Amino acid sequence: MELDSLIALSAQIMEVAGVAAMVLGALLSLVLLAMRGGLMRDVAYHRFRLNLGRAILLGLEFLVAADIIRTVSEEPSLRAVLVLGLIVLIRTFLSFTLTVELEGRWPWQQRETGSKAVNGPGAPPASPPRAP
Repeated sequence: MELDSLIALSAQIMEVAGVAAMVLGALLSLVLLAMRGGLMRDVAYHRFRLNLGRAILLGLEFLVAADIIRTVSEEPSLRAVLVLGLIVLIRTFLSFTLTVELEGRWPWQQRETGSKAVNGPGAPPASPPRAP
């Protein structure tokens, strides 16, 4: 097999992995939502959005990797680099905004300690451990 065809195949595999991560993550999020019938509606909805957002973020990471691999495998041209830059810029912006929406902080900020970091914003605080 030729090197160019191996690189093209690896880019396709990364694209399939990205789409699969999003689809399977969405299905798993729906299953978890259906299994959490006893939770309050807003908490269940928040957890569903959190799980779905994580699946989308993971899928976007795979898709960015596929675009980078594909660009490396092609003949370098200004047009290819500009297209890659635009795609990566858009997907990075989506990743950042999803992270802010899901976690309530920028990706480079430290996580909060306490119940919000563990349960997510809007979730009820974790109950304190019981004495034996």
